[in-house]
Amino acid sequence: MTKLSNSSLPDLPEGIARPTYDRTKLTPGIVHIGLGNFHRAHQAWYLHRLMQQGLAHNWAIIGGGVRPYDIGMREKLLAQDCLTTLIELDPAGRAAEVVGSMIDYVAVQEGNGALIDAMADPAIRIVSLTVTEGGYYVDPATGGFDAAHADIVHDAANPARPRTAFGAIVAALRLRRAAGHGPFTVQSCDNLQGNGQITRQTVVSLAQASDPELAEWISAKVSFPNSMVDCIVPATGPGEVALARELGIDDPVPVSHERFRQWVLEDDFCAGRPDWDKAGATFTDAVYDYEKMKIRMLNAGHQVLANAGELLSVQTISDCMAHPKISALFLKVQLQEIAPLVKPVPQMTPSAYVELIAARFANPAIRDTTRRVAFDGSSRHPGFLLPILRDALKAGGSVSGLALVEALWARMCAGSREDGSQIEPNDPLWPALVSVAQTAKARPQAWLEQRQFYGGLAENSRFAEAFSEWLTLIWSDGVEAAIDSYCRPGSQ
Repeated sequence: MTKLSNSSLPDLPEGIARPTYDRTKLTPGIVHIGLGNFHRAHQAWYLHRLMQQGLAHNWAIIGGGVRPYDIGMREKLLAQDCLTTLIELDPAGRAAEVVGSMIDYVAVQEGNGALIDAMADPAIRIVSLTVTEGGYYVDPATGGFDAAHADIVHDAANPARPRTAFGAIVAALRLRRAAGHGPFTVQSCDNLQGNGQITRQTVVSLAQASDPELAEWISAKVSFPNSMVDCIVPATGPGEVALARELGIDDPVPVSHERFRQWVLEDDFCAGRPDWDKAGATFTDAVYDYEKMKIRMLNAGHQVLANAGELLSVQTISDCMAHPKISALFLKVQLQEIAPLVKPVPQMTPSAYVELIAARFANPAIRDTTRRVAFDGSSRHPGFLLPILRDALKAGGSVSGLALVEALWARMCAGSREDGSQIEPNDPLWPALVSVAQTAKARPQAWLEQRQFYGGLAENSRFAEAFSEWLTLIWSDGVEAAIDSYCRPGSQ
């Protein structure tokens, strides 16, 4: 068993790929905030692949975090010189490699002083983020900046000691401007359509609250490129740690992932960038079309599967795809209600993309739990599903399946599965969601009256009536009966 570290890289078992570059000569160019599994399997991997080619050695990553969770991750990664074991899981077999593109992780502190100082260093030219879809302080009903959030109110009043990643970014940009240094690019790597514009909105709006002149400078000088990211990366648990040990590596925080990866970016970087395209990324002016396809079909499709799977006690996404009723629901909603609202992109039609993601979701080697995918529905439904629903209503298309998916979410939030087992809290707003979901059992409209999610959709009779019929049927006859009714030939 080899404990992962710089000095032990030569001792790794044969067949484990490892850095071929001298990590002691890497210098930083990126600070990444929110250093979870996805970043290490995706953005850090692309950079590592460049470094393996002898490129981008002045773009190494420094990790940063603003949550208590990040303290433990920092300790574990620093103990192994910020190396990560990536384990690729595919039905055809597995492979492993050690990625070395990250070189440090700043202290996680109240007030975020160390993080601010790291970003203020002129060597840093990109600050990237994976802080989850719900971490951008967006009002889900309006899409505007949520200036009333307690964290934002704090950061506006205490700009030198912020709580949030965005407050830390604003503070670092303030220091750089005062010192005469140029700006850095702020690069979102989260699953948000128009993630660059949303990041710009959050950063500039927060700066405006405490320093309007700085906000003007940020708006004029800082780049916020849009991007689309894609790779299925399950959470790490005892099974993944044991798998790394089977491979001969002692790594308490390995990352498993599927073989497929995709990264599509706008080429809008105010202080330069690595040549990620040489590692397989795509630079294009049409990011929006790629984003729309992926978010509306893959991310929304995950929610179609996970809410039904959770209610029927189906443990993983691949198990959901093996379940004949859940997979039938997935395919019909995708092909009849979502695909007609998605444009093709080069080399990929919407129907072909449905086939691609169906095969990826069905991969039994990826143990991606329905619980993980169903987490934070209060962000994921407004972000992934409701924009499709609004467009379908506007276009006069079918919304029956989308209404059923929303009814499944409402039923799941009642807090119990159909076998009577309890669903543990799985949303930042869980107590409030459970209360409304239980009220909606007798009065379905109560669920749609959550205007922070649905806005005016409660007043749309076509959607509201379909939702009420589905939720009533789910409670009276069960999830499978509702899916059967929807999937019956000739039904809408």
